[in-house]
Amino acid sequence: MPFITTRTVLFGDCDPAGIVYTPRIAYFVIEAIHEFLSHRLGGEGLRKLFAMGILPPARALSVEFLSPMTWDEVISIEVRSEAPGTTSFGFAVEGRQASGEVTFRGAMTQVCIDPESKQPIELPEALRQALQPE
Repeated sequence: MPFITTRTVLFGDCDPAGIVYTPRIAYFVIEAIHEFLSHRLGGEGLRKLFAMGILPPARALSVEFLSPMTWDEVISIEVRSEAPGTTSFGFAVEGRQASGEVTFRGAMTQVCIDPESKQPIELPEALRQALQPE
């Protein structure tokens, strides 16, 4: 079952013409991924990752803007986890308007970093399990 959340476009997300400012979509992607992690890890996602002894910086983030979104519009956002690597994990994200039209796509890859050495470390087993498809 896919993970889907919603986000209402805020006035502050928009340019003076009332259309979402493209860089704001990166926030939509990251917020949806954090909600996905919270759902899968059974609590506040980032705190759960930190409790596993890792820092999860982004290695890559991409956004494709396909259709304008406007102030007060409610967007549904689907998040899917990609197959995790040894030290990294990633997500594919897709936003849809109420009509069902895809309005953006995004992807993010994160790396497990040791808090002290700041070097990549292996994914904790609990995270690997949480990223498995449901």
